[in-house]
Amino acid sequence: MKVADIGAGGGYTTELLARAVGPSGAVYGHNTKFIIERFADEAWRARLAKPVNANVVSVIREFDDPLPPEVAGQLDRVVNVLFYHDFEWQGVDRAAHNASILRALKPGGYYVIVDASAREGDGASQSKTLHRVEESLVRAELQAAGFELVEEAGFLRNPNDARDWNALPWSGAGDGQYSDKFVLKFKKPA
Repeated sequence: MKVADIGAGGGYTTELLARAVGPSGAVYGHNTKFIIERFADEAWRARLAKPVNANVVSVIREFDDPLPPEVAGQLDRVVNVLFYHDFEWQGVDRAAHNASILRALKPGGYYVIVDASAREGDGASQSKTLHRVEESLVRAELQAAGFELVEEAGFLRNPNDARDWNALPWSGAGDGQYSDKFVLKFKKPA
């Protein structure tokens, strides 16, 4: 399989994907220059140096067009773990991003998005302060791009989350509770 991790950061999910696809697969670990310079340089380099990540291709590109043109129509899966909300405050053209992911996937390929839930009506307005995005916004944007929602999972849900605190794990907010997160699986039509 060929997969991509969008907003890989230090590469935790990238390494999980590398282990899952094995040495015959490929993982495109995507970061932007901003992410590398501000947050992830040392951790990303250390992760890439591990032998298990020999099948990882480091991709440094903007979120609007995160994957190189040569992968168009070749990816089986793309994952975005806790980064879709950041597109708002970073000024990413989400429609361009979603169109780019659609182009990169094979027909029948999947784009899986995991993110912290915002309150109903907040859209992406709390993306920088609370690091959350409204699930209905994500659904609408992906469907507008041509994706079909095929599955969702509830294993990261927390119905007791008031969704009014900073969901970054290292923020110290939330008084020890975990944020309500949605997991959505979208399919590129065959």
